[in-house]
Amino acid sequence: MIPPATLPGTAEDGRGFSAFPVPLTLAALAGLALGVVGYAFHYAKGSSYLGNDPATCANCHVMAGHYAGWQAAPHHRVATCNDCHTPAGFFSKYLVKAENGYHHSMAFTLGNYPDVIRARPESSAVVEANCRRCHADLVEGIAHGGDVSCIRCHASVGHLR
Repeated sequence: MIPPATLPGTAEDGRGFSAFPVPLTLAALAGLALGVVGYAFHYAKGSSYLGNDPATCANCHVMAGHYAGWQAAPHHRVATCNDCHTPAGFFSKYLVKAENGYHHSMAFTLGNYPDVIRARPESSAVVEANCRRCHADLVEGIAHGGDVSCIRCHASVGHLR
């Protein structure tokens, strides 16, 4: 007797279930992940971080003091947050924004940020480079050397303390 015809990949052929649900499941999981990321981006006002408005930095309540300090400081008339805290180049600017956004979102989502926020060494290096770039004509003749940070003596220029 000839066995009845079975479709490959069905339970009847003895090899388990069809592989068809695997791509469908992966697509559903990818769609779910994309939906969660999209909702989080919208909820956190993510698109506002693509611009240059300093008020965006105060979206998080822990940054309100830094924003107020910037408004009271001398640089608020000539520099925005991005002028000091992101590199000048287009791609490097958005790379740093993405990296900082990742770190900020993880810290605020998980609640593991300190009461007194401090810049990471990478962020401090960007600020230092921007000080030296914007004020190149001034610092060129100063004999401080490369190891002295502008912020060491001029900490209140960007954010009044």
